[in-house]
Amino acid sequence: MLFPDSRGRRLRATQNFRRMVRETALSRDDLILPLFAIEGKDVKKPIDAMPGQFHLSCDQIVKVAKQASDAGIPAIILFGIPDRKDPLATRAYASDAIVQKAVQEVKEKVPDISVITDVCLCAYTDHGHCGVVENGIVDNDASLDLLAKTALSHAKAGADMVAPSDMMDGRVGEIRQTLDEEGFSHIPIMSYAVKYSSAFYGPFREAANSAPQFGDRKTYQMDPGNSTEAIREAFMDIEEGADIIMVKPALAYLDIIYRLKQEIDLPIAAYNVSGEYSIMKAGEMMGWVNAKDLIMETLLSIKRAGADLILTYSAIDVARELNDR
Repeated sequence: MLFPDSRGRRLRATQNFRRMVRETALSRDDLILPLFAIEGKDVKKPIDAMPGQFHLSCDQIVKVAKQASDAGIPAIILFGIPDRKDPLATRAYASDAIVQKAVQEVKEKVPDISVITDVCLCAYTDHGHCGVVENGIVDNDASLDLLAKTALSHAKAGADMVAPSDMMDGRVGEIRQTLDEEGFSHIPIMSYAVKYSSAFYGPFREAANSAPQFGDRKTYQMDPGNSTEAIREAFMDIEEGADIIMVKPALAYLDIIYRLKQEIDLPIAAYNVSGEYSIMKAGEMMGWVNAKDLIMETLLSIKRAGADLILTYSAIDVARELNDR
């Protein structure tokens, strides 16, 4: 039917009509809040490149986790800023390291929220790469044991889920086998299976002090021009034992999220990364845009593309906005 018999505006005429026929809706259940844990007490240090985000000591992590839980957010994901770095990232898997301590504190004091941990080495190595470096090259296979040790240390600390983000081949299988052998077969793995080598990571690298000290990460993170490779990477991680598949970044790769949704039958997570967040916040600081509206529209687009879960630094504000509607 064509106009005038068909009028699309009829069902847009009132807020109630729009609510009734809306095809995609955000929910608090979709949200995961990333947090940056740092040593110390009562530390809440602003991250310059990410307005509104902070380096937080464990006691402050607990406070924010409680706010997130009260807002109805089901999970946080923790990134650690270590007290020292070395070539083999020993502070990534030490039992008394920052992420391990933060996990224990949150699980003791905010038991209702699920704690996910990022499993990577870049913030803990003095060279800033996500694996062991041998003769100037990131050695894939030599890195797997350290990644598995890191995931295991998180599980022992009480993490509810681990999320390997390093993009080493075979790391999901190595982590799954290690967790299973050590009595943690119940711990799910959210794999950064489709992680592109992206310019959108800049603010995060400042926040995590994780920029590579030489070269770049193009030999292990994905080429932005590739789509079929994303499907292949996802299926490999599924075969190795991944329970959730993540796409990172989100906005420049909505087509990848959509394609994966058609191809796989696992939940799909998408990371609304630091560059995406900071661009919107900077635009608001310049008076050009309303960041709140941009963020809500952006997350809706990620959900519409097919994401089941969204990692976003705006999670608490978004959850409160959804609560008020």
